[in-house]
Amino acid sequence: MSSPQVIFLGGLGRSGTTLLERLLGQLPGVAPLGEVVHLWARGVLAGEPCGCGAPFAECRFWHEVGELAFDGWAPHVAQTVLGLRRRVDRTRRIPFVDHRDLGRYVQAYRAVYEAAAEVAGADVVIDSSKHASLAFCLMAGGVDVRVVHVVRDPRAVAHSWRRTVERPEDGRPMTRWGALRTSMHWTAQNLALDLFAGAGGITRVRYEDLLADPRTTLTRLADELDLEPDFGFLRGSTAMLQPRHTVSGNPMRFAVGPVELSRDDAWHDGLPRRHQTLVAGLTWPLMSKYGYRGAAA
Repeated sequence: MSSPQVIFLGGLGRSGTTLLERLLGQLPGVAPLGEVVHLWARGVLAGEPCGCGAPFAECRFWHEVGELAFDGWAPHVAQTVLGLRRRVDRTRRIPFVDHRDLGRYVQAYRAVYEAAAEVAGADVVIDSSKHASLAFCLMAGGVDVRVVHVVRDPRAVAHSWRRTVERPEDGRPMTRWGALRTSMHWTAQNLALDLFAGAGGITRVRYEDLLADPRTTLTRLADELDLEPDFGFLRGSTAMLQPRHTVSGNPMRFAVGPVELSRDDAWHDGLPRRHQTLVAGLTWPLMSKYGYRGAAA
């Protein structure tokens, strides 16, 4: 199996990575895989559904990927990778990832990428795992990875993390964070991803720009990532989404049919003013760098 180009979508959760993956995943020759970092626990061990709607064990795509990559999805395969992740894939190791098990850990991802590309007949795969630490592991392990850094106004991100959202897989509420914790994680993840500007190059996209002008933003990304710019699925601000085999991610991965691409600015009224002030105060250096104003617009 030949090695595909890997596009890694990085950023803090609730920043728009799943939406961007769904859009880029409509392009010819591209296979979106979801958050591969969670494949092992949520897919192999827990059997959560694929983005196509089928339980992981019953999805033909992932069955074939498992057969090609590991001669099947035996539980010990997932448990081994999870053990490697706990030892190798740590934010504290950024930017110099150097661990004796790095090669074994990265090889598991490489096997998934190569098998998925072959099953899908694709030249490019997308991994929307988000975590900067995994991106650095992949780069240090020799994977041909292009990092797309997705950023969103931290106040909007904080508002999203405060809301109660049910996981479509089981109806349980997704994790909720307060303003302080969101600010700390937003800063840490974005700072870590900024290091790629010197380490291996990075393409940055703002969630707000993507929603304000989807075609222009996606055209720029396609050009920078050497993707075929076929945007026939876009009708103005509406995207016609086809099912895709994404293994994990937020509820957007299950969306099929017409999806309206409109900004969610509910944080202006929904996030308490004191929380807006706190988030802006804690994140202002990067907010300014990414073009966000400190005062609510």
